[in-house]
Amino acid sequence: MSAEVCCPPLPGSARDWWQTAVVYQVYVRSFADSDGDGIGDLDGVRARLPYLRSLGVDALWLNPFYPSPQHDHGYDVSDYRGVHPEYGTLESFDRLIRDAHRLDLKVLVDVVPNHCSIEHPWFRAALAAGPGSPERAHFHFADGRGEYGELPPNNWRSIFGGSAWQRASDTQWFLHTFAAEQPDFNWRHPDVSSYFEEVLRFWLDRGVDGLRIDVAHGLHKADGLPDHEHAEHDELTGDPINPHAWNQPEVHGVWRSWRAIAEEYSRRTGRDRVLVGEVGLLDTDQLAQYQRPDELHQTFFFEFLRAEWDDQALHDVIDRGLGTIAGSGSSVAWVLNNHDMPRSVTRYAGGAPGAGPGDLHLGLARARAAALLMLALPGSSYLYQGEELGLPEVTDLPEHLLTDPMFHRSGGVRRGRDGCRVPLPWTAAHDSFGFSPDGTRGTTWLPQPDWFAEHAADLLLGSGDSMLHLYREALALRHRIPALAFGDFRWLPTEPGVLAFTRGDGLACAVNCSSRPVCNPVEGVVLIASDTEAGEKLPANSAVWTLLPDGT
Repeated sequence: MSAEVCCPPLPGSARDWWQTAVVYQVYVRSFADSDGDGIGDLDGVRARLPYLRSLGVDALWLNPFYPSPQHDHGYDVSDYRGVHPEYGTLESFDRLIRDAHRLDLKVLVDVVPNHCSIEHPWFRAALAAGPGSPERAHFHFADGRGEYGELPPNNWRSIFGGSAWQRASDTQWFLHTFAAEQPDFNWRHPDVSSYFEEVLRFWLDRGVDGLRIDVAHGLHKADGLPDHEHAEHDELTGDPINPHAWNQPEVHGVWRSWRAIAEEYSRRTGRDRVLVGEVGLLDTDQLAQYQRPDELHQTFFFEFLRAEWDDQALHDVIDRGLGTIAGSGSSVAWVLNNHDMPRSVTRYAGGAPGAGPGDLHLGLARARAAALLMLALPGSSYLYQGEELGLPEVTDLPEHLLTDPMFHRSGGVRRGRDGCRVPLPWTAAHDSFGFSPDGTRGTTWLPQPDWFAEHAADLLLGSGDSMLHLYREALALRHRIPALAFGDFRWLPTEPGVLAFTRGDGLACAVNCSSRPVCNPVEGVVLIASDTEAGEKLPANSAVWTLLPDGT
């Protein structure tokens, strides 16, 4: 591989905290349970803030905790300015914000503007008002096709499977890009835009440092809602390729409006308020357009998560990220795991939900190396809870316990996302592995397998070569070595199967993606390695950070 400069250092004026932050994603329901009901809550998160501080992250992102009937575990919101009773109260949230800021941890919250719950007051009013009413104009209601309106208005398919239309109790149907319990808002109606600007201000007024925006590419739909020529592809893959349902030009106006609000709060309070978009587009050039200077601050770079464990594949993905997204003046938000994807240990092991765990020894080695690769790249990194524990996917949850609407709507063809959402193990020797308080006899909302004990945080803290220690040491180095935050990026020439690059003049990262030991292409002092045998040689599926001879 040739040597080339792919990304210059960020200019001094652009060195905002989010440009290089490590953000920890908290799936509240599965993080920590404070009251013994087997469901995680905000007070449980608050109690574990010292753990996150000691891990070395800069911020946490909370998945939805709003009032919801929980058809999609919080992504079906019935009240955007409250807290679901299972998770606490607004006072619980305020205490969490206060304690996080005391620990110098920033907090991002999830907002879901594409769709709401069938129990949202607007949607209930729309159903009651009937066809042609102003209330229905807040959503996408349409008459059905066929002699009696018995067929959906168009052929669009839900990302979760099945038709994207659900029939109301009268002659009309309503659009739902995801589950039938999640009706899509009509973002061409001015009331919708005004409503969400109020929601945005509500949480910024409560002190949040930013928002993660769900389905940020999906708000607007094409006028007339025309048929999609390849609709069956959406249902089989879940990929957002429907040109009439995704990535409409008007959506960029929404983000310009929201960015203006975020900048207003940043100026007024002296604290950056950040907008991070979930933009599930497959075209990197289109993705970068969401990060123009007056739109979203960042979008997740999911192509890195989806990349095969292969040196050329990773090289090309990194080049695309740095060349397009970072080239737009923003920074890349790298991600290896999240609440919607099988965990990286299992992906790299060749396992899959419902198909078995794969070779977990291999998967763990690759996941350790991938962590060092990600944390050495220019930009920010988003970690998903349990990633630092080396948790694999739980691939064998009994079907009768699966809760994901994706599983049920696809008729079991797509296993769903429950396997990466099993409650975390904190202590090896306690009931529910410390997820719930001592003495709690209830069960967790998804069952924890016995082997979770091997990944309990207290056990890993006592092991110097554990995944947890690897993350803690790597994050400490990111804070200590300026080159990892602001140093330029340059590929180094390597033999096949190996990636290597420098950050600034002082540090290099090398990754052996092959199944054989190789010579370390970089000379210097090893700072951290994913394999204890790494040094002059790189074991198979390993990575190392090296301090260069002239580095300081």
